[in-house]
Amino acid sequence: MVIRGIGEGTHHNMRRIVFLVTTFFIFSFFSHSAALAQVQVRMRVIQASNVGQNIDPSLKELHDELGSLFSFTSYRLLRDENLSLSPNRPVSITAHQGRFMEVTLVGLHRGFARLRIRVVREGTDILDTQVRLSPGRTVLVGGPRHGEGVVIYAVSARF
Repeated sequence: MVIRGIGEGTHHNMRRIVFLVTTFFIFSFFSHSAALAQVQVRMRVIQASNVGQNIDPSLKELHDELGSLFSFTSYRLLRDENLSLSPNRPVSITAHQGRFMEVTLVGLHRGFARLRIRVVREGTDILDTQVRLSPGRTVLVGGPRHGEGVVIYAVSARF
């Protein structure tokens, strides 16, 4: 039979409590960091053509930028999606007629996020690129042909 005096087992119990508390804080930190690594992305799919001179009212804010990069007279919004991205977890959306888009957060650094954008039609990549986004900025990516024009992807992020 072992007889312990008061306080002899306390040191062992104290080490156990410190270990459990430390483990809790480590897991809390990593789960909080993972939550902070999410990036909110707005993906707009735009059809650009030289048929007519219509500009979708929802694209007015992008009109000057579109006009400075592309020489089309008509811009029509096909899709407007808000995506919540976590690192290396692709999110897929239907882009337009038989095509889907896969967007992946591949890097998050101080001041910018790096995204991979893939557009797939019938199992074949028709666009595979990476963009670097700063918060509040919009990147325009000229995409594949569509109807009498092309598709342009307007990508912006908040983080």
